[in-house]
Amino acid sequence: MVAGSEKSSKDQYKYTALRWLSLTLAFLLILVTPYLNSHIHFNFVQGWFQSLSIGNLWFVSPLEGLESILTSRTIYGPLLVGMLVPVLLASLLGRVFCSWICPISFLSEIMESFIALFSRKRFRPEKHRLDHRLIWFALMGEILLALVVGAPIFVFLSPPGLVGREIMMFTLFQTLAVEGVVVIVVLMMHLYSKRLFCRYFCPLGGLLALLGSKRRLLVTPDHDACIHCGLCKKSCPLGLDPEKGQSLSPYCWNCGKCVEVCRSSALRFTWKGPDQYYQVNKIANG
Repeated sequence: MVAGSEKSSKDQYKYTALRWLSLTLAFLLILVTPYLNSHIHFNFVQGWFQSLSIGNLWFVSPLEGLESILTSRTIYGPLLVGMLVPVLLASLLGRVFCSWICPISFLSEIMESFIALFSRKRFRPEKHRLDHRLIWFALMGEILLALVVGAPIFVFLSPPGLVGREIMMFTLFQTLAVEGVVVIVVLMMHLYSKRLFCRYFCPLGGLLALLGSKRRLLVTPDHDACIHCGLCKKSCPLGLDPEKGQSLSPYCWNCGKCVEVCRSSALRFTWKGPDQYYQVNKIANG
């Protein structure tokens, strides 16, 4: 699509539809896996998004893997291999796990849809804005706490991981663990202010943002085509302002909402090579 052209109705919600499909399939994966494992003895897929195995492939969350290495002071080869795909994904595409895969995002999207049913406003007003740099302190605090305690804290209290663990507990034992309260708290924070936990307090999101700081997939603005309507800022779940180049920052999770609502097609997904990062960083830093 050429920048400045009118958007067709077909393109207006294509990223939302694709993201919903991805989030739903990812949630169904952790929803049905415990049942398949325990009742049908189908073990080709096991675990959830903290540690997931598909056949002989093992995927490990980068933060849980890092904490395990730091607290055990042991470098375990298979663990590094399991972290490789998620690290490469974040390095190339940024925080796409957060917006396209994470079960917390899936549940938050459902909540947002219900809120929209009872609201006459197209976009939920921003109640509380904090400094996005808080997410770096959340990441550092999580790692320091794990080192002080001597245990991988996020392995036990990761909200995305807890969703999978609670599903497993209910499937196998028809009960829920007390740690599941963390998931409820995180979702209540979302009710208080849009994606409050995801924006400022998720250490996994902070690590993925750090890994994706030089990502190749970016939402880039065309300032000549921009009509300054402000819809991109209002639509962003993370409270970023793409018009000012904030979609080029590490905080952006490439959900595509701003691209969809842009009336003049001044925002688009682009694939950047290493030689193009000087100009990208210049725009992002104003």
